[in-house]
Amino acid sequence: MADTPLYPANSLPRRQSPSSNLSPTLSHSLSLSLSSSKLARMAKEEEQQQQQLDHHLSRSDFPPAFVFGVATSAYQIEGASGEGGRGASIWDAFSHVEGRIVDGSNGDVAVDHYHRYEEDIDLIAKLGFDAYRFSISWSRIYPDGLGSQINMEGITFYNKLIDALLKKGIQPYVTLYHWDLPLHLHDSMGGWLSKQIVNCFATYAETCFANFGDRVKNWITINEPLQTAVNGYGIGIFAPGRCECSDTEPYLVTHHQLLAHAAAVSVYRKKYRDQQGGQIGLVVDCEWAEAYSQKTEDKDAAARRLDFQLGWYLDPIYYGDYPKVMREIVGDRLPKFSEEEIELLRNSVDFVGLNHYTTRFIAHTNESPEESDFYKAQQMERIGNVQISSIRMALCCSMGHSKGSQLHSAEIQ
Repeated sequence: MADTPLYPANSLPRRQSPSSNLSPTLSHSLSLSLSSSKLARMAKEEEQQQQQLDHHLSRSDFPPAFVFGVATSAYQIEGASGEGGRGASIWDAFSHVEGRIVDGSNGDVAVDHYHRYEEDIDLIAKLGFDAYRFSISWSRIYPDGLGSQINMEGITFYNKLIDALLKKGIQPYVTLYHWDLPLHLHDSMGGWLSKQIVNCFATYAETCFANFGDRVKNWITINEPLQTAVNGYGIGIFAPGRCECSDTEPYLVTHHQLLAHAAAVSVYRKKYRDQQGGQIGLVVDCEWAEAYSQKTEDKDAAARRLDFQLGWYLDPIYYGDYPKVMREIVGDRLPKFSEEEIELLRNSVDFVGLNHYTTRFIAHTNESPEESDFYKAQQMERIGNVQISSIRMALCCSMGHSKGSQLHSAEIQ
Protein backbone atom coordinates (compact mmCIF):
# COMPACT_ATOMS: atom_id res chain seq x y z
CA MET A 1 0.00 0.00 0.00
CA ALA A 2 1.35 3.47 -0.86
CA ASP A 3 2.13 5.77 2.02
CA THR A 4 -0.51 8.47 2.64
CA PRO A 5 1.18 11.89 2.47
CA LEU A 6 1.11 13.88 5.74
CA TYR A 7 0.95 17.65 5.82
CA PRO A 8 1.69 20.09 8.62
CA ALA A 9 -1.53 21.67 9.94
CA ASN A 10 -0.58 25.02 8.48
CA SER A 11 0.20 23.68 4.99
CA LEU A 12 -2.77 21.46 4.10
CA PRO A 13 -3.69 21.44 0.41
CA ARG A 14 -6.38 23.99 -0.35
CA ARG A 15 -9.20 23.99 -2.85
CA GLN A 16 -8.37 26.30 -5.72
CA SER A 17 -10.19 29.62 -5.69
CA PRO A 18 -11.25 31.55 -8.80
CA SER A 19 -8.34 33.89 -8.28
CA SER A 20 -5.94 31.05 -9.05
CA ASN A 21 -6.78 31.50 -12.74
CA LEU A 22 -5.64 35.12 -12.73
CA SER A 23 -2.25 36.16 -13.96
CA PRO A 24 0.48 36.15 -11.27
CA THR A 25 0.70 39.95 -11.27
CA LEU A 26 -3.08 40.58 -10.99
CA SER A 27 -3.45 37.86 -8.39
CA HIS A 28 -0.67 39.39 -6.32
CA SER A 29 -2.25 42.88 -6.52
CA LEU A 30 -5.67 41.57 -5.53
CA SER A 31 -4.13 39.64 -2.63
CA LEU A 32 -2.39 42.78 -1.35
CA SER A 33 -5.61 44.78 -1.68
CA LEU A 34 -7.64 42.20 0.24
CA SER A 35 -4.95 41.88 2.89
CA SER A 36 -4.76 45.64 3.40
CA SER A 37 -8.53 45.90 3.80
CA LYS A 38 -8.63 43.01 6.25
CA LEU A 39 -5.72 44.40 8.23
CA ALA A 40 -7.37 47.81 8.46
CA ARG A 41 -10.61 46.24 9.71
CA MET A 42 -8.73 44.15 12.27
CA ALA A 43 -6.78 47.18 13.43
CA LYS A 44 -9.99 49.14 13.92
CA GLU A 45 -11.61 46.30 15.87
CA GLU A 46 -8.51 45.98 18.03
CA GLU A 47 -8.53 49.72 18.71
CA GLN A 48 -12.20 49.57 19.76
CA GLN A 49 -11.51 46.63 22.06
CA GLN A 50 -8.61 48.47 23.63
CA GLN A 51 -10.76 51.53 24.19
CA GLN A 52 -13.29 49.36 26.01
CA LEU A 53 -10.54 47.85 28.14
CA ASP A 54 -9.09 51.27 28.90
CA HIS A 55 -12.48 52.59 30.05
CA HIS A 56 -12.87 52.17 33.78
CA LEU A 57 -16.31 52.37 35.32
CA SER A 58 -16.51 55.63 37.23
CA ARG A 59 -19.00 57.92 38.94
CA SER A 60 -19.50 59.81 35.70
CA ASP A 61 -21.19 56.69 34.30
CA PHE A 62 -23.96 57.04 36.92
CA PRO A 63 -26.64 59.70 37.42
CA PRO A 64 -25.49 62.73 39.45
CA ALA A 65 -27.76 61.85 42.39
CA PHE A 66 -26.59 58.22 42.59
CA VAL A 67 -25.36 57.39 46.10
CA PHE A 68 -22.43 55.04 46.67
CA GLY A 69 -22.10 53.57 50.13
CA VAL A 70 -20.90 50.72 52.32
CA ALA A 71 -23.00 48.68 54.72
CA THR A 72 -22.63 46.66 57.91
CA SER A 73 -24.74 45.28 60.73
CA ALA A 74 -24.28 45.81 64.46
CA TYR A 75 -23.61 42.23 65.53
CA GLN A 76 -21.35 41.73 62.53
CA ILE A 77 -18.88 44.45 63.51
CA GLU A 78 -19.43 46.17 66.86
CA GLY A 79 -18.05 43.68 69.36
CA ALA A 80 -18.06 44.98 72.95
CA SER A 81 -20.89 42.56 73.62
CA GLY A 82 -20.65 43.01 77.37
CA GLU A 83 -19.71 46.69 77.43
CA GLY A 84 -21.54 49.98 77.46
CA GLY A 85 -24.66 48.61 79.14
CA ARG A 86 -25.58 46.42 76.18
CA GLY A 87 -27.94 43.51 76.79
CA ALA A 88 -27.56 40.11 75.15
CA SER A 89 -29.13 39.42 71.76
CA ILE A 90 -30.35 36.18 70.21
CA TRP A 91 -27.18 36.08 68.12
CA ASP A 92 -25.06 36.13 71.28
CA ALA A 93 -26.88 33.05 72.51
CA PHE A 94 -27.01 31.33 69.12
CA SER A 95 -23.34 31.78 68.26
CA HIS A 96 -22.20 30.40 71.62
CA VAL A 97 -23.98 27.08 71.12
CA GLU A 98 -21.46 24.51 69.97
CA GLY A 99 -22.04 23.44 66.38
CA ARG A 100 -24.16 26.41 65.38
CA ILE A 101 -21.29 28.29 63.72
CA VAL A 102 -18.96 26.18 61.59
CA ASP A 103 -15.70 27.71 62.81
CA GLY A 104 -16.98 28.48 66.30
CA SER A 105 -16.62 32.24 65.89
CA ASN A 106 -18.91 34.82 67.49
CA GLY A 107 -19.45 38.57 67.68
CA ASP A 108 -18.05 39.15 71.16
CA VAL A 109 -15.25 41.25 69.67
CA ALA A 110 -15.82 41.04 65.90
CA VAL A 111 -13.79 43.86 64.30
CA ASP A 112 -14.08 45.95 67.47
CA HIS A 113 -16.00 48.72 65.73
CA TYR A 114 -17.33 49.90 69.09
CA HIS A 115 -13.84 51.04 70.05
CA ARG A 116 -12.42 51.69 66.57
CA TYR A 117 -15.31 53.37 64.76
CA GLU A 118 -13.23 56.49 64.04
CA GLU A 119 -10.64 54.40 62.18
CA ASP A 120 -13.41 52.67 60.25
CA ILE A 121 -14.96 56.00 59.25
CA ASP A 122 -11.56 57.23 58.07
CA LEU A 123 -11.35 54.18 55.81
CA ILE A 124 -14.83 54.87 54.39
CA ALA A 125 -13.84 58.47 53.71
CA LYS A 126 -10.56 57.49 52.04
CA LEU A 127 -12.44 55.14 49.73
CA GLY A 128 -14.62 58.08 48.68
CA PHE A 129 -18.03 56.74 49.63
CA ASP A 130 -21.01 59.04 50.15
CA ALA A 131 -22.97 56.98 52.67
CA TYR A 132 -22.65 54.42 55.41
CA ARG A 133 -25.52 52.12 56.21
CA PHE A 134 -25.25 50.61 59.67
CA SER A 135 -27.70 49.03 62.09
CA ILE A 136 -28.41 49.97 65.66
CA SER A 137 -28.24 47.24 68.26
CA TRP A 138 -31.70 47.16 69.87
CA SER A 139 -30.24 45.68 73.06
CA ARG A 140 -27.68 48.50 73.23
CA ILE A 141 -30.55 50.99 73.45
CA TYR A 142 -32.91 48.86 75.56
CA PRO A 143 -30.97 45.97 77.16
CA ASP A 144 -34.16 43.98 77.83
CA GLY A 145 -35.89 45.12 74.64
CA LEU A 146 -39.03 46.14 76.50
CA GLY A 147 -38.51 49.88 76.38
CA SER A 148 -38.66 50.31 80.12
CA GLN A 149 -35.28 52.01 80.59
CA ILE A 150 -33.02 53.65 78.02
CA ASN A 151 -29.34 52.78 78.12
CA MET A 152 -27.73 56.21 77.74
CA GLU A 153 -24.31 54.71 77.03
CA GLY A 154 -25.80 53.23 73.90
CA ILE A 155 -27.33 56.55 72.90
CA THR A 156 -23.96 58.23 73.41
CA PHE A 157 -22.13 55.69 71.25
CA TYR A 158 -24.45 56.11 68.28
CA ASN A 159 -24.45 59.89 68.65
CA LYS A 160 -20.67 59.87 68.41
CA LEU A 161 -20.79 57.54 65.41
CA ILE A 162 -23.30 59.69 63.55
CA ASP A 163 -21.44 62.92 64.32
CA ALA A 164 -18.15 61.42 63.15
CA LEU A 165 -19.74 60.35 59.87
CA LEU A 166 -21.22 63.76 59.18
CA LYS A 167 -17.91 65.42 60.00
CA LYS A 168 -16.39 63.43 57.11
CA GLY A 169 -19.27 64.27 54.80
CA ILE A 170 -20.73 60.75 54.95
CA GLN A 171 -24.49 60.40 55.23
CA PRO A 172 -25.80 57.86 57.77
CA TYR A 173 -28.40 55.35 56.58
CA VAL A 174 -29.71 53.66 59.71
CA THR A 175 -31.28 50.21 59.99
CA LEU A 176 -33.32 49.68 63.14
CA TYR A 177 -33.34 45.89 63.01
CA HIS A 178 -30.72 43.64 61.42
CA TRP A 179 -31.65 40.33 63.07
CA ASP A 180 -30.18 40.91 66.57
CA LEU A 181 -33.32 40.73 68.70
CA PRO A 182 -32.79 41.37 72.44
CA LEU A 183 -32.53 37.94 74.03
CA HIS A 184 -34.93 38.86 76.82
CA LEU A 185 -37.73 39.38 74.30
CA HIS A 186 -37.15 35.91 72.90
CA ASP A 187 -36.96 34.26 76.30
CA SER A 188 -39.89 36.10 77.87
CA MET A 189 -42.45 36.25 75.05
CA GLY A 190 -41.16 34.17 72.15
CA GLY A 191 -39.67 37.05 70.22
CA TRP A 192 -41.22 37.56 66.80
CA LEU A 193 -43.78 34.83 67.53
CA SER A 194 -45.60 37.19 69.88
CA LYS A 195 -47.71 40.12 68.75
CA GLN A 196 -46.51 42.01 71.84
CA ILE A 197 -43.26 42.63 70.01
CA VAL A 198 -44.98 45.12 67.70
CA ASN A 199 -45.36 47.69 70.48
CA CYS A 200 -41.85 46.96 71.80
CA PHE A 201 -40.38 47.66 68.38
CA ALA A 202 -42.39 50.86 67.95
CA THR A 203 -41.12 52.12 71.32
CA TYR A 204 -37.53 51.32 70.41
CA ALA A 205 -37.91 52.95 66.98
CA GLU A 206 -39.35 56.13 68.47
CA THR A 207 -36.42 56.37 70.89
CA CYS A 208 -34.07 56.24 67.90
CA PHE A 209 -36.07 58.84 65.95
CA ALA A 210 -36.09 61.18 68.95
CA ASN A 211 -32.36 60.87 69.67
CA PHE A 212 -30.85 60.59 66.19
CA GLY A 213 -33.45 61.89 63.73
CA ASP A 214 -32.17 65.44 63.73
CA ARG A 215 -29.15 64.13 61.79
CA VAL A 216 -30.35 60.82 60.29
CA LYS A 217 -32.53 61.39 57.23
CA ASN A 218 -32.72 57.84 55.91
CA TRP A 219 -34.28 55.12 58.06
CA ILE A 220 -34.77 51.41 57.37
CA THR A 221 -37.09 49.61 59.75
CA ILE A 222 -36.09 45.98 59.14
CA ASN A 223 -33.41 44.44 56.98
CA GLU A 224 -34.33 41.30 55.03
CA PRO A 225 -37.23 40.09 57.18
CA LEU A 226 -37.44 36.93 55.07
CA GLN A 227 -34.09 35.77 56.46
CA THR A 228 -35.31 36.07 60.03
CA ALA A 229 -38.59 34.32 59.23
CA VAL A 230 -37.26 31.42 57.14
CA ASN A 231 -33.71 30.86 58.35
CA GLY A 232 -34.40 31.89 61.94
CA TYR A 233 -37.77 30.22 62.55
CA GLY A 234 -38.10 27.72 59.69
CA ILE A 235 -34.77 26.13 58.88
CA GLY A 236 -32.98 27.13 62.07
CA ILE A 237 -29.60 28.10 60.62
CA PHE A 238 -29.92 31.70 61.87
CA ALA A 239 -30.73 32.94 65.36
CA PRO A 240 -32.83 32.02 67.25
CA GLY A 241 -32.37 28.65 65.54
CA ARG A 242 -35.96 27.38 65.55
CA CYS A 243 -37.23 24.70 63.16
CA GLU A 244 -39.74 22.79 65.30
CA CYS A 245 -42.82 24.35 63.67
CA SER A 246 -41.44 25.25 60.27
CA ASP A 247 -44.81 24.98 58.54
CA THR A 248 -46.36 27.79 60.63
CA GLU A 249 -43.80 29.93 62.48
CA PRO A 250 -42.18 31.66 59.48
CA TYR A 251 -45.57 33.04 58.42
CA LEU A 252 -46.39 34.28 61.92
CA VAL A 253 -42.96 35.89 62.28
CA THR A 254 -43.35 37.70 58.98
CA HIS A 255 -46.82 38.88 59.99
CA HIS A 256 -45.49 40.47 63.16
CA GLN A 257 -42.45 41.93 61.40
CA LEU A 258 -44.74 43.64 58.90
CA LEU A 259 -46.92 45.05 61.67
CA ALA A 260 -43.85 46.21 63.60
CA HIS A 261 -42.53 47.91 60.48
CA ALA A 262 -45.85 49.66 59.89
CA ALA A 263 -46.12 50.74 63.54
CA ALA A 264 -42.65 52.32 63.42
CA VAL A 265 -43.44 54.09 60.15
CA SER A 266 -46.68 55.42 61.62
CA VAL A 267 -44.83 56.88 64.60
CA TYR A 268 -42.22 58.50 62.37
CA ARG A 269 -44.73 60.04 59.99
CA LYS A 270 -47.02 61.34 62.71
CA LYS A 271 -44.42 62.75 65.08
CA TYR A 272 -41.06 63.21 63.37
CA ARG A 273 -41.08 63.36 59.57
CA ASP A 274 -42.31 66.93 59.14
CA GLN A 275 -39.95 68.21 61.81
CA GLN A 276 -36.89 66.19 60.79
CA GLY A 277 -37.41 65.92 57.04
CA GLY A 278 -36.36 62.30 56.61
CA GLN A 279 -37.70 59.23 54.86
CA ILE A 280 -38.31 55.68 56.02
CA GLY A 281 -38.59 52.35 54.25
CA LEU A 282 -38.06 48.60 54.30
CA VAL A 283 -35.25 46.47 52.84
CA VAL A 284 -36.17 43.10 51.37
CA ASP A 285 -34.09 40.47 49.60
CA CYS A 286 -34.94 38.28 46.66
CA GLU A 287 -33.42 35.54 44.54
CA TRP A 288 -34.64 36.62 41.13
CA ALA A 289 -36.47 33.81 39.35
CA GLU A 290 -36.40 33.01 35.63
CA ALA A 291 -38.45 30.22 34.09
CA TYR A 292 -36.32 27.19 33.22
CA SER A 293 -38.24 26.68 29.99
CA GLN A 294 -41.03 28.22 27.94
CA LYS A 295 -43.52 25.83 29.48
CA THR A 296 -46.43 27.56 31.19
CA GLU A 297 -45.92 25.54 34.36
CA ASP A 298 -42.30 26.74 34.65
CA LYS A 299 -43.33 30.35 34.04
CA ASP A 300 -45.97 30.00 36.74
CA ALA A 301 -43.41 28.45 39.09
CA ALA A 302 -41.02 31.39 38.58
CA ALA A 303 -43.83 33.86 39.29
CA ARG A 304 -44.81 31.85 42.35
CA ARG A 305 -41.20 31.92 43.57
CA LEU A 306 -41.22 35.73 43.41
CA ASP A 307 -44.56 35.93 45.19
CA PHE A 308 -43.14 33.88 48.06
CA GLN A 309 -40.31 36.39 48.37
CA LEU A 310 -41.14 39.93 47.25
CA GLY A 311 -44.90 39.51 47.26
CA TRP A 312 -44.87 38.10 50.78
CA TYR A 313 -43.67 41.48 52.10
CA LEU A 314 -44.70 44.03 49.51
CA ASP A 315 -48.21 42.89 48.59
CA PRO A 316 -49.60 43.64 52.08
CA ILE A 317 -48.09 47.14 51.84
CA TYR A 318 -49.36 47.94 48.35
CA TYR A 319 -52.43 45.71 47.99
CA GLY A 320 -53.58 45.04 51.55
CA ASP A 321 -52.98 41.27 51.71
CA TYR A 322 -50.55 38.49 50.97
CA PRO A 323 -50.35 37.21 47.37
CA LYS A 324 -53.33 35.19 46.24
CA VAL A 325 -51.14 32.18 45.41
CA MET A 326 -49.81 32.14 48.97
CA ARG A 327 -53.34 32.19 50.36
CA GLU A 328 -54.24 29.26 48.10
CA ILE A 329 -51.21 27.15 49.00
CA VAL A 330 -50.56 28.03 52.65
CA GLY A 331 -54.22 28.35 53.63
CA ASP A 332 -55.06 28.94 57.29
CA ARG A 333 -51.39 28.87 58.26
CA LEU A 334 -51.09 32.33 56.74
CA PRO A 335 -52.35 34.92 59.28
CA LYS A 336 -55.02 37.43 58.37
CA PHE A 337 -54.91 41.21 58.71
CA SER A 338 -57.66 43.18 60.41
CA GLU A 339 -59.08 46.22 58.63
CA GLU A 340 -57.14 48.45 61.01
CA GLU A 341 -53.89 46.60 60.23
CA ILE A 342 -54.52 46.85 56.50
CA GLU A 343 -54.78 50.62 56.82
CA LEU A 344 -51.67 50.76 59.02
CA LEU A 345 -49.68 48.85 56.40
CA ARG A 346 -51.03 50.68 53.37
CA ASN A 347 -48.17 52.45 51.54
CA SER A 348 -46.01 52.34 54.66
CA VAL A 349 -42.78 52.93 52.74
CA ASP A 350 -41.13 56.01 51.31
CA PHE A 351 -38.73 53.69 49.50
CA VAL A 352 -38.02 50.00 49.12
CA GLY A 353 -34.48 48.62 49.33
CA LEU A 354 -33.75 45.46 47.35
CA ASN A 355 -30.79 43.25 48.24
CA HIS A 356 -29.98 40.87 45.39
CA TYR A 357 -27.38 38.13 45.58
CA THR A 358 -28.41 35.35 43.21
CA THR A 359 -30.62 34.65 40.20
CA ARG A 360 -31.86 31.13 39.55
CA PHE A 361 -33.75 29.22 36.93
CA ILE A 362 -36.99 27.84 38.35
CA ALA A 363 -38.81 24.72 37.21
CA HIS A 364 -42.19 23.47 38.36
CA THR A 365 -42.30 20.26 40.36
CA ASN A 366 -44.91 18.50 42.43
CA GLU A 367 -42.23 16.81 44.51
CA SER A 368 -39.77 19.49 45.57
CA PRO A 369 -36.25 18.35 46.49
CA GLU A 370 -36.12 21.13 49.09
CA GLU A 371 -36.14 20.05 52.74
CA SER A 372 -37.77 23.20 54.14
CA ASP A 373 -41.57 23.42 54.35
CA PHE A 374 -41.36 27.00 53.10
CA TYR A 375 -39.62 25.94 49.90
CA LYS A 376 -41.68 22.79 49.41
CA ALA A 377 -44.84 24.89 49.48
CA GLN A 378 -43.61 26.80 46.44
CA GLN A 379 -43.76 23.66 44.27
CA MET A 380 -40.58 24.52 42.43
CA GLU A 381 -37.01 23.41 41.94
CA ARG A 382 -34.12 25.87 41.91
CA ILE A 383 -31.72 25.10 39.06
CA GLY A 384 -28.34 26.80 38.92
CA ASN A 385 -27.50 30.32 39.93
CA VAL A 386 -25.49 33.38 39.08
CA GLN A 387 -23.70 34.23 42.31
CA ILE A 388 -22.79 37.78 43.28
CA SER A 389 -20.18 37.01 45.89
CA SER A 390 -18.30 40.24 46.41
CA ILE A 391 -20.83 42.96 45.70
CA ARG A 392 -24.14 43.39 47.42
CA MET A 393 -26.44 45.78 45.65
CA ALA A 394 -29.09 47.55 47.65
CA LEU A 395 -31.27 49.07 45.01
CA CYS A 396 -33.37 51.62 46.77
CA CYS A 397 -36.35 52.52 44.67
CA SER A 398 -38.58 55.54 45.05
CA MET A 399 -41.86 53.72 44.60
CA GLY A 400 -43.96 56.88 44.49
CA HIS A 401 -42.18 58.44 41.50
CA SER A 402 -44.58 59.35 38.73
CA LYS A 403 -42.40 57.79 36.03
CA GLY A 404 -41.70 54.58 37.86
CA SER A 405 -39.04 53.31 40.20
CA GLN A 406 -35.67 55.03 40.31
CA LEU A 407 -32.45 53.21 41.03
CA HIS A 408 -30.47 55.51 43.29
CA SER A 409 -28.00 53.71 45.48
CA ALA A 410 -25.56 50.87 45.67
CA GLU A 411 -23.72 49.33 48.59
CA ILE A 412 -20.56 47.32 48.54
CA GLN A 413 -20.03 44.81 51.32
